[in-house]
Amino acid sequence: MNSEILVIGLNHSTAPVQIREKITFPGDEEGRVTRSFADLDGVVEAMILSTCNRAEILVTAEEAAGSTDALIQAIGSIHGLDPKALSDFLYVKEGEAAIRHVFRVAASLDSMVVGEPQILGQVKEGYRRASNVNATGPILNRLMHRAFFTAKRVRSETGVGTAAVSVAYVAVELAKKILGELKDKAVLLIGAGEMAELAATHLAGQVERPIVVINRTLESACNLARSLSGAALSMEQLEEGLVAADVVITSTGSCEPVIRKDQLKNVMRRRRFRPIFLIDIAIPRDVEAAVNDVDGVYLYNIDDLQAVVEENLGERREEALRGERIVEEEVVKFVNWATSLDSTPTIVALKEKLEAIRTSELARMNGKLAALGTAEREAVEMITRSIINKIAHDPIAYLKRAGAGAKGNLYLDIAQRLFKLDGLTTDPTAGEEESLEDEAHNRNKG
Repeated sequence: MNSEILVIGLNHSTAPVQIREKITFPGDEEGRVTRSFADLDGVVEAMILSTCNRAEILVTAEEAAGSTDALIQAIGSIHGLDPKALSDFLYVKEGEAAIRHVFRVAASLDSMVVGEPQILGQVKEGYRRASNVNATGPILNRLMHRAFFTAKRVRSETGVGTAAVSVAYVAVELAKKILGELKDKAVLLIGAGEMAELAATHLAGQVERPIVVINRTLESACNLARSLSGAALSMEQLEEGLVAADVVITSTGSCEPVIRKDQLKNVMRRRRFRPIFLIDIAIPRDVEAAVNDVDGVYLYNIDDLQAVVEENLGERREEALRGERIVEEEVVKFVNWATSLDSTPTIVALKEKLEAIRTSELARMNGKLAALGTAEREAVEMITRSIINKIAHDPIAYLKRAGAGAKGNLYLDIAQRLFKLDGLTTDPTAGEEESLEDEAHNRNKG
């Protein structure tokens, strides 16, 4: 393989929330930041995965070691952070370790909540955004589709996704641990996105009072509130909502806190310091950490969910181990394919296939050649072998040249698919991947 696979990132295990919230890519809807990583010297392909619990840059590079520093410098530059200080929280994975990491992430074996189903959609979105700006190529295209297939296997062949949960589910469980029954509590949801919807789903049936939804877009708040038989408020009415609430679960896409200390001071005076519980599952955080200094305010962020998560993991640990074994199987398959992108195995496989076709056809015509003498048979052998060699000469010469070039992986991959080379293109997911891979190849050509 001409390019090396490299992952650089941080997650809930390596960095606290106050660091994770500084490394996000919420503004990369058009893929411009992704494209900027792909354009770095030595980088061939790139994509970004950014979620509430992780931010990762996945690339193929001419030399992984040489690109690591440049990528860390770029991450620091984009976020206005000192790369040296940032490095303490980053993991760097290369080659087989990077492949294993990608498969584990897609299969939700590396998530805070093992088995949560949202991560696969987030991985697919990151890949789609990267391919839309021509930042992916044959290596990442194949890697991501194998990751999707691996996630599908883990989901269908193990029980790791049984009774699937999410960060939002864990947030609701935390609220129940703190307050006991929620049925008589006033609940306020801030945000109307996927996490808020999931939280609403888990809250439904557990509370008797109408759930109040606040969102920057009032229409979205109304739609979610209507599905809950609840009430909607505009963001301008946030203080009113906080005054009335017992439990607040917040998950917006805001880059700045939506609840600040000064605001909570006023809210608590109006509440006569009746306790309020805030569960902030947003990254970046929706609630200033300083609100914890206000009497009667109890703030929990996404890292505080870990105790509930550990209980959940205990029930899933055995199934997760089965998932890890599936990941290892798929890593071996992908490494074998990636190794085959060296031009030598492809050329050898092409020669062997052409020779097999030649000998098979001669065997099939054995009856018609039975009347030939030894000299004539040798002449037929020589002529057919010469024809095969002449047919193979130009493709093999081209593969030798292309294999050493910048797009060598692409041309070797195409040759393997074009000639259906045994042992190199055997892939149980080839049919379901073909259209998406072709689409990505078309975007990346030229």
